[in-house]
Formats: sequence, C-alpha cells, structure tokens
Amino acid sequence: MEYYVIGDDDTVLGFSLSGVDGAAVHSAIETESAFEHALSDKRYGIIIITKDKADMIREQVDRLSIAASFPLVIEISSKDGERSEDVRALATRAIGVHI
Repeated sequence: MEYYVIGDDDTVLGFSLSGVDGAAVHSAIETESAFEHALSDKRYGIIIITKDKADMIREQVDRLSIAASFPLVIEISSKDGERSEDVRALATRAIGVHI
C-alpha cells in the first residue's frame, strides 16, 4: 500500500523527498484529475490531500469518505493553513494500525 499526495507545490515536493508520489495542483479541474488518477491506481491505499484542495472537490472527497473504506483519504492543512496532526498519527487513528 502506497501513499499519494495532492496539494500545493511545496507540500508535494516535501512528500516526494520521502518517496511519496503525488500531484501539485492549482485548480479544481487539476485537483479532480489528480484525485481520479489516485483512485484508479490500486497501488494507492492512502490519499493525502490538503484541505484547500479537498474543498475544491468537496463533493467527491465526502462521497468517497462516506461510501468507501478504501482508499483512505486524509486531509491535512496546507502550508499556509492551520497546523493539524502528524500524517502518521492521522492514519493510525483512522485505520487503527501503526504505519
């Protein structure tokens, strides 16, 4: 199971330094395309998306969160947003397994 990150340039760059695939997006169309790509690739078990980008496609994110248990979607704050929990802590809390 691999991670996939969708967010601003800095967020995606930061995750890429630890080997995480992702897409830097700037519009709702790009965000939706990256989200669909992540959903279609079965390697990705956890999709990490910044809150501001998730808000651009809120309906799709919420639909997946309610209807499906896989992949897991984790929203994180953007570089300019409010700080949230560590990504590992969020995933651990969501799935109950330390990763």
